[in-house]
Amino acid sequence: MDKSAKFSRRSFTMIFLFMTMLAAVITGGCYYGLQYLLAALSSDGGNSLILPLINIEVTVSSLPQLSEFLQLLITSFVSWVIPAMAVIFLFLTLVMWLLLKIGVSGLFKKMDVASEPEQETGKRQKDPAQQRLDQERKRRMFLHMLSVLQREGRLLDFFGEDLSLYDDEQIGAAVRSVQEDCKAAMDKYIAPAPVLDQEEGDEIEIEPGFDPNAVKLTGNVAGEPPFKGVLRHRGWKAARKEVPQLADVLDSGIIVPAEVEIE
Repeated sequence: MDKSAKFSRRSFTMIFLFMTMLAAVITGGCYYGLQYLLAALSSDGGNSLILPLINIEVTVSSLPQLSEFLQLLITSFVSWVIPAMAVIFLFLTLVMWLLLKIGVSGLFKKMDVASEPEQETGKRQKDPAQQRLDQERKRRMFLHMLSVLQREGRLLDFFGEDLSLYDDEQIGAAVRSVQEDCKAAMDKYIAPAPVLDQEEGDEIEIEPGFDPNAVKLTGNVAGEPPFKGVLRHRGWKAARKEVPQLADVLDSGIIVPAEVEIE
């Protein structure tokens, strides 16, 4: 459609310029022809008229009336002859442009229909390696936070341990270390903060226009806000949104790669 519109505008401009020049040539030729013919009629030749260029003598019975008519045409040439010629040539310009537009529009439609399958084929022919990488990257987003917590706090290593082999003191020391490292990682990237600043157990009022994604109402919920209730959990939100770098891997199930020290 864009190509058709461009061709339509360009063709109208070209036709308009051509018809304008043609109208100017014809109008000028008519004007000077009338002047030449009137001068020939005004010469003292009685009722005889010698046609210019071909030198043929013609006898006109009403030569004075013809001279008066030609003089009227020349006198009113600018006032109505030129506007009449302009209207005629403008009409012809529009007719030619419309005929050309109708004739070519079908061709452009066929070209557009033929190009659409090629474009769709080009989209489908995306680099297979890049397409596979994009899919794996989307799947990895779910495991990405676990990857960060393992890298920073070795959380999965702690979950994978058999705690029955250790006493409570050893478990407590390990939990403290894992908790500190994981908390540091969370604070580094998302800085968790409570959604509501009040303390749990406080009675609060939920005003109209609250965000249902930020505040979940439970219990006897009926009618329209404001609502009064007891805060059971303050919720969590990310005060910082620094997304850790997501490594490109072909296996989306890899959370943290194995480490092998080469000797």
